[in-house]
Amino acid sequence: MTKLNYKIIVFIMGLLLVFNGGFMLFSALVSAIYAESEGLDILAAAGVAVAAGGLVMFLTRNHIKVLNKKDGYLIVTLGWLIMAFAGTMPYMFTGAITNYTDAFFETMSGFTTTGASIINDIEVMPKGILFWRSLTHWIGGMGIIVLAVAILPLLGIGGMQLFAAEAPGPSADKLHPRITDTAKRLWLIYVGFTAVETLLLRIAGMGWFDAVNHALSTLSTGGFSTKNASIAFWNDNPAIQWIIIVFMFIAGANFVLSYFAIKGRFSKILNDTEFKWYSVFVLGFSILGGVLIYFQADPLTSSIAHPMVLGEVESAFRHSTFQVLAVITTTGFVSADYTMWTPFLTIMFFGLFFLGGSAGSTAGGIKVMRHIILIRNGIMEFKRTLHPNAILPIRYNGRALQSGIVFNVLGFFILYMLSFIVGATVLAALGLDFETAIGGALSSLGNVGPAFGDLSPVDNFSGLPKLGKWWCCFLMLIGRLELFTVLILLTPFFWRNR
Repeated sequence: MTKLNYKIIVFIMGLLLVFNGGFMLFSALVSAIYAESEGLDILAAAGVAVAAGGLVMFLTRNHIKVLNKKDGYLIVTLGWLIMAFAGTMPYMFTGAITNYTDAFFETMSGFTTTGASIINDIEVMPKGILFWRSLTHWIGGMGIIVLAVAILPLLGIGGMQLFAAEAPGPSADKLHPRITDTAKRLWLIYVGFTAVETLLLRIAGMGWFDAVNHALSTLSTGGFSTKNASIAFWNDNPAIQWIIIVFMFIAGANFVLSYFAIKGRFSKILNDTEFKWYSVFVLGFSILGGVLIYFQADPLTSSIAHPMVLGEVESAFRHSTFQVLAVITTTGFVSADYTMWTPFLTIMFFGLFFLGGSAGSTAGGIKVMRHIILIRNGIMEFKRTLHPNAILPIRYNGRALQSGIVFNVLGFFILYMLSFIVGATVLAALGLDFETAIGGALSSLGNVGPAFGDLSPVDNFSGLPKLGKWWCCFLMLIGRLELFTVLILLTPFFWRNR
């Protein structure tokens, strides 16, 4: 019988609370640097999280240090919820957000890297709180559990089950035979890219505070900004937007490929099927969008364009590339309101919401790898119809895929579409109009952020009814954890001791 090891599950929840409190200390430090009185409140929140987590760890210290698959799924889902509930404390303690539903929504949106916000005036928020918003993105980007995996062996606990349950995408590539070394390498790459982007944004003209926050949001494909206008605030500084474009592209690609690039193994990148199609999608849709903006609409005012000069050509293609990447990688930054460009582009961006980044990236969505497998399986079905007795495997990266992987992808796609339909139906039942309901469900499930209707890039989620916000939080969670990890907990057979 496979029984849940409740003691170790509770112990790891305590560990994650300690992690959460530790990261809050950085936000308290930012408040102290800017001489904000809210720093003491954030420090108190950190103290509560660390004390509660430490107490839980102490009380459950005598546990069996073995994890099974069931434990892994439950730890990942509960871990995300614990982090989200505890992550509301800086908002509540400082009074930056006084409504608990709104505080939880903002926190869940942060940790799931969705980037949907209920804050109407971001720029009046204390800097310590703004930093905490960005930090929740950054923690959630690579994964709270992947972070824990690198620490658990120090406590005598193996982490493979956690990594398999949490790692984004259909497969969890390993850079090293030891899973903890894989997690450490991923985090080193993640930290390194964050530092490089921060420096480049500072050189391009951002202040240090804005540069750090936007680097945290970019690498996590989150989208929280320190400005009400998001990246449109720097529309007069193309260099800043091009830097973010480059790092959105990197964040939407498999981080394992970044490791190979650092090691100089470029053939691994060039021969990767998913990366090639990811690049083709980004380039193709960016060019298509740029051409349409060039000939039909001004990227900022949405009026009919004047005869273009060189600078306007650059602007059209920059904004197209920026928004295509922001949606495909589910970063959700905004340089212009793409819903106001042309009807065709609005439909195109709606379709891109389903695409997602690469497996093994911090991006949300269905993922490019799954689309490739779905398309190839569909083509293969035509061949199987003509040759019913032939053995025709689906090939990916030059290797035949096991049928179980193909079935998993098919099952995921069906479940994703059902979740989207049910998600939109519930929002519509709560009183949202058609465009807003489908936009809210698709954005939350895909962890994108800005959507359509009343949730467009120039609006936010503050107008949602209370139940609508909690429902979107649920969609964010199942989307971030790839559906199965959360939904399996709702099945009766998961809880049977066998």
